Amino acid sequence: MKPITEYKDYRLYMQDFYEERKRTSAFSWREFSKLAGFKSPVYLKLVCEGKSSLSLVKMEQVAHAMGLVGHEFAYFTQMVKFGNATKDSAKKEALIEMQKIAMEHKVRVLDAESFEFYESWKNPTIRELAPMMPGKRPLEVAKTCHQVISAEQVRDSLAFLVQTGFLKREAEHTYVQTEKTVIGTKESLPIAVRGMHKEMASLARTAIDKFPIEERHFTGATLGLCEEAYARISQELDAFVRKVANIAAEYENINQVYRLNLQLFPLTKKVEEETNE
Repeated sequence: MKPITEYKDYRLYMQDFYEERKRTSAFSWREFSKLAGFKSPVYLKLVCEGKSSLSLVKMEQVAHAMGLVGHEFAYFTQMVKFGNATKDSAKKEALIEMQKIAMEHKVRVLDAESFEFYESWKNPTIRELAPMMPGKRPLEVAKTCHQVISAEQVRDSLAFLVQTGFLKREAEHTYVQTEKTVIGTKESLPIAVRGMHKEMASLARTAIDKFPIEERHFTGATLGLCEEAYARISQELDAFVRKVANIAAEYENINQVYRLNLQLFPLTKKVEEETNE
């Protein structure tokens, strides 16, 4: 599904959200309406068809049901105002706010040429760390990393990040991010990040003993699942990552780079149902 900032029509965004959920699980308009707290099982379907509209109160319920927080929630609010406005002045005001939010939280979509970004932990880490350390030389940046990285590797990473547009060089040893979030296309992302997941899982394993519990958080659960439950949980995990990214983007005084890993994988083979003959 496209980033919310690529939409101008809140009904189309809701429709695409519904279609995406329905594609991966047994999602229905009834369940969608129930999640948003509406008694009518077809109310949101009527909204998407243009036969009804969302008030600002109902908009909040729908936004929460879709897991929107931070700038996504703010953008959806402005989309509803834009879509429901009857005066040109109100439409213009909402559109200006939408454009402002979109520019502040621009999303970069990775393609095949940008696989190098996910080649190891180095590029994503340096992309986050370098803007926190204006004026600092590559050696100082390298020493700030918990993992082993040389000044030359930091220099190479910075050159790559600037060349590909992930960072912008404002002055000597001073960088800013060009986009707030980095995502991948459905076709390229699985290939691009497979190695990254392996490496980050390995780093997480060492982090258990390397860092005190005050600086790390580990949790997990062993569950019995069916295919439908797996699909629903996977979708919830994806939504959770977006929420976490939005929370992180709300703060300006950041001073450390963290990695969030979420894994959901089978521990057993499927148990075949017995048939009575």
